Amino acid sequence: MPTVRNARGSDLIVVNEDETMFLGIQSKALSKRSAIGLGLSLNSLRSDWWIVTVSANADAPVCYVLSLDEVREIACRDKGGQQQYWLEPRDYEQAQFRDAWHRIGSSALDGT
Repeated sequence: MPTVRNARGSDLIVVNEDETMFLGIQSKALSKRSAIGLGLSLNSLRSDWWIVTVSANADAPVCYVLSLDEVREIACRDKGGQQQYWLEPRDYEQAQFRDAWHRIGSSALDGT
């Protein structure tokens, strides 16, 4: 079920067959390789899974599938200014995340 555009939190909600387990998915579509702003606090991030799509407008986009814990772990922070958090391309463009759709599967929804 997609959520309303620019809504806070998840862009997509996924449920199991009997609707007892829910997953939130945050989608970031990028036309080119770039950093992703995460805001001032990593504690405010809520989506269970993050999908970063690079070259989203191209014929062959590439998707990176990360868990919320991984996003928090690899996030970096500005040294000056507002000290916002960011996901840098070098950090999310890792082999274990690339097209790793299998990571979001039935086991994520049945708690195993």
